[in-house]
Amino acid sequence: MPSNRPISKPQFEVLAEFRYQMRRFERFSELAAQSAGITPQQYLLMLQIKGTRGRAWATVGELAERLQMQPHGAVALVARCEARGLVRKCTDERDRRQVQVHLCPPGEQLLEHLAALHRAELKSLQGVFEVPTIDYEP
Repeated sequence: MPSNRPISKPQFEVLAEFRYQMRRFERFSELAAQSAGITPQQYLLMLQIKGTRGRAWATVGELAERLQMQPHGAVALVARCEARGLVRKCTDERDRRQVQVHLCPPGEQLLEHLAALHRAELKSLQGVFEVPTIDYEP
């Protein structure tokens, strides 16, 4: 719950620096995806599929949640990636209402390339990009 105490100038500086570093990383990610010939959202979709815990696929609903988008937007994004041969959809054998989204080999290769770039960028940000703690001053 927000406090009624005002945020101090140094605390605003910490918040501003955090947002700046976060935006720098986001911009790097956007440019890396675009230079690889895909949209930033397509990269994030493939990353979330690969990063699904415990399995090699994700549902459209999970992808919508992880990408913080409306389900119909996730459906359209999956369709665009499928048209490019990056992912494929399959009906879940156990629950035919569910659609699984899997990475295809071209998507795997592209994701691996982009993830390596992101890993290097994250390494360069170590010690610079930290989640701030903004304690209220007594």
